[in-house]
Amino acid sequence: MFAISLGDDGAELRPLEIGHAEELLAHMDRGRDFVGRHIGLPDVVADLDSTRAYLRTYAEKTASDTGRLYGIWTDGTLVGGVLFRTFDTVYGTAEAGCWLEPSAAGKGLVTRACRVIIDWAIEERGIHRVEWHAATGNEPSIAVARRLGMTKEGVLRQNYPHRGVRTDTEVWSVLAPEWREAKTAAS
Repeated sequence: MFAISLGDDGAELRPLEIGHAEELLAHMDRGRDFVGRHIGLPDVVADLDSTRAYLRTYAEKTASDTGRLYGIWTDGTLVGGVLFRTFDTVYGTAEAGCWLEPSAAGKGLVTRACRVIIDWAIEERGIHRVEWHAATGNEPSIAVARRLGMTKEGVLRQNYPHRGVRTDTEVWSVLAPEWREAKTAAS
């Protein structure tokens, strides 16, 4: 298994695999309410069996090249994750996403991790368009999209039923030429 450093603070990005089920469940238990404010992951990762099933789904997505799942570790503890919920090399599109437990929020971990996976998707896999979907009330997620240089394309009104309430979703994206231009400008 590989680990990619996310900076001088000891944070690492690694594949999140079936063998991490107990660790993922413990992580989700630490941040269940915080993570669940805007996304349904805590409802899916509810016990060890459902956690294994979730990880198995992403193992299958990885094997079929239709998705990816990575964990963010700090000092050896799983504190969050980033993923490609969808990944389509035929059409050159992917949808990235994230989550963090409260202890890891506000440190730039998601932005750094997303830069790694988006750069890989664009430069190594030929993805042309990376999307980011965020509930309109999820300001931290929207801030990540902005920091990644994404453009807000619109709002899907009441498209996501979250815990019995239909919420609006903002759609953001970055295209490969924009990504490359921003990387060049930052150099």
